[in-house]
Amino acid sequence: MHGLINRAIQCFVRDSYGQPRWIEVTRLAGVETTDFEAMLHYDDSATENLIKAAADVIGAPWETVLEDIGTYLVTHPNVEALRRLLRFGGVDFVEFLHSLDELPDRARLAVDDLVLPSMEVREHAPDRFSLTCRHSQAGFGHVLIGILRTMADDYGALVFLEHRGTNGDTEVIDITLVVNAFASGREFELGARAE
Repeated sequence: MHGLINRAIQCFVRDSYGQPRWIEVTRLAGVETTDFEAMLHYDDSATENLIKAAADVIGAPWETVLEDIGTYLVTHPNVEALRRLLRFGGVDFVEFLHSLDELPDRARLAVDDLVLPSMEVREHAPDRFSLTCRHSQAGFGHVLIGILRTMADDYGALVFLEHRGTNGDTEVIDITLVVNAFASGREFELGARAE
């Protein structure tokens, strides 16, 4: 697994629950390091063990931990760049959804050896969508739920999300758009302001 994934787990646990809890997670997971390098590659089993250990230490189901990691990735100030990358997807939540098909390619522009799940968004009606993601590691769909929920808030949309389960390497998320412009959303500018 790409080191960015393990680093994201590390930062989430450390920033949300403290360094002592992170040390406990690494000990329980049986990994040899407490500080993952973002540009290295690690065995997939290390990532799986970290997620299971984090769930045990935090006391939450692993699906919830993964959703919380997704939320962390687009809300915490330490990872503001990901939110900016995602906001380039459109001016409202529906445009953002339709841009998700291209997200793995956009991410590879920044990190050429990062393998994100392939994503396919289908519009079944103006207010009903499904997102299918495929990856050899199960669980990315739960991370995406955390990201989608947070991005909906970011755009000011009101949505209902449901993870329909895993079938082999495929996870499907049902997305019901209750209101596209429910609230004002969070401020976003493409360029940085001149001081």
